[in-house]
Amino acid sequence: MSTLSQTRPLTVLGIESSCDDTASAVIHDVPGSGPVILSSVVWGQTELHADFGGVVPELAARAHAEKLDLAVEAALAQAGMALEQIDAIAVTAGPGLIGGVLSGVMLARGMAAATGLPLVGVNHLAGHALTPRLTDRVAFPYLMLLVSGGHCQFLIVHGPNQFTRLGGTIDDAPGEAFDKVAKLLGLPQPGGPVVEEAAHAGDAARFALPRPLLDRPGCDLSFSGLKTAVLRARDSVIAELGGLRMQDRADICAGFQAAVTDVLAEKSRRALAAYLELSPTTPVFAVAGGVAANQSLRAALERAAQSAGARFLAPPLALCTDNAAMIAWAGIEQLRAGLDSADFVARPRWPLDQSAAPLIGSGKKGAKA
Repeated sequence: MSTLSQTRPLTVLGIESSCDDTASAVIHDVPGSGPVILSSVVWGQTELHADFGGVVPELAARAHAEKLDLAVEAALAQAGMALEQIDAIAVTAGPGLIGGVLSGVMLARGMAAATGLPLVGVNHLAGHALTPRLTDRVAFPYLMLLVSGGHCQFLIVHGPNQFTRLGGTIDDAPGEAFDKVAKLLGLPQPGGPVVEEAAHAGDAARFALPRPLLDRPGCDLSFSGLKTAVLRARDSVIAELGGLRMQDRADICAGFQAAVTDVLAEKSRRALAAYLELSPTTPVFAVAGGVAANQSLRAALERAAQSAGARFLAPPLALCTDNAAMIAWAGIEQLRAGLDSADFVARPRWPLDQSAAPLIGSGKKGAKA
């Protein structure tokens, strides 16, 4: 399969279940012509976890076990294909909530055993990191910022399984911080779009919120202290006024969003400087993850890229958040490169850069790698 896969068309079924999205997709790739997403099915669990203020791992795993086979059937039907027409199966093998990861891996192993199809274990983060090649055929190396509810790290992507981590969050990921701030202010979940909407009507200068780690060199990030500062700002308003008005919430949201934007923009400038030392022929700064949908943050990152002379790239939102198309594509990348990844285990943690020191901390969206 590895020898043939480098030259002939490939159709790969992807399966993703690392957190709270049950997903399956089919991608067809022809060398020289590029990939085509034939189907992409993503079933979220927002309502299932709404009353708990975050993802409950046991509930998520149970929902995956109940729906994964149906998601695969739906993806095949949407693609107009039978399982016999698939060349290989790619499945998320980590990192993530281990119950959900195991649900996907067990289904994929069963399907591979029953059909004899090759099975590829994919790092969920590699799926995100390789998405710019799926959408825009970006050449290696490029700079990638993964910024989501569970992860935040700067990566130089050298190849399908070769990554250099320049820095990452040592505690809360930005998306998780947005969710927690929304919860502190009594706003609904998911917090990202709600906080962004509230911030439009707010005064970002009203509260003096910190910009963590900007006084230290490097690209590591921290948002836990910023979240605590928001808590103190909220409590001071409540103590003074006896409660929170809509404008108070808007001002706190605006200040928090501005702080996150300032931190990520400055760290991006530092990461771009390190990346450009490689003298890439066509410099690219790509961003993926749900937080990339935040327009204020996205504009700041685009300005940082333009100032450095790099092309800014953000895949469509449906491919920035968790999905199985990116897993199928990462499987194709591995097969094209002749990488053998059939012998794998489900992992709650799985760093892309094996030589980098482990990042500290684990949030409600899953372990950080």
